[in-house]
Amino acid sequence: MDFVLSGAAACGACLFTNPLEVVKTRMQLQGELKSRGSYQVYYRNVFHAFYTIGKVDGLAGLQKGLAPGLVYQFCMNGVRLGSYAIIESSGYIHTNGRVNAVKTTIAGAVAGVVGAVMGSPVYLVKTHLQSQATSSIAVGHQYKHQGMIHALAAIYREHGIMGLWRGSSAAVPRVSVGSAAQLSTFSSSKELVIDLQLFPKGSWLVALSAGMISSVVVVLAMTPFDVVSTRLYNQPVDHLGKDSPTASLRR
Repeated sequence: MDFVLSGAAACGACLFTNPLEVVKTRMQLQGELKSRGSYQVYYRNVFHAFYTIGKVDGLAGLQKGLAPGLVYQFCMNGVRLGSYAIIESSGYIHTNGRVNAVKTTIAGAVAGVVGAVMGSPVYLVKTHLQSQATSSIAVGHQYKHQGMIHALAAIYREHGIMGLWRGSSAAVPRVSVGSAAQLSTFSSSKELVIDLQLFPKGSWLVALSAGMISSVVVVLAMTPFDVVSTRLYNQPVDHLGKDSPTASLRR
């Protein structure tokens, strides 16, 4: 039940955060393999990116990759959070009744690795779909997938079963670092908020406050890995193919 509830909660959040994922993906791919000042900037900041995507691709463009995003959140976070909940309930992360920082970090990292490996194929497709855009604002390699199932079938047909896990080498450190940071700081922050007695015992504000604190730590820790992961997932298998900037050197 922990796995199902964790996955369902993550899917609910995905409905609201997917537009941010689309914007993040486009901004991370912008200027790929080009030196500063040598490429056109389509997305100046997060607000300009929202406006540009909405104007050119329409409001539906801000929800690209939603289907694989929901599947990814259910699979990855269902496994990750469900595993962590079991580890936590077993008492492993506590020492003398208090949260042990080292143990929570290890538990979070292990849970993150398992979730990342299982969800990698869908995250690959999500990245491909979110990067697809009208040519006037396109950044990164464009795959022209028609949807999640079409993308999975096309990747499998062209590259085999292992092709579905391309880029997972970057996803594992990305999610393990993020998961370790999130789950360890959440448990510690929750304990701190309770000790400070800022809110009534059992109040939902305790979990909310702890979640907000841990989210800041996660962003700081995971962003560098996230940029690398997005670019590895989106690059073509033959990165010296006809669409690459270095293709002209081979002609």
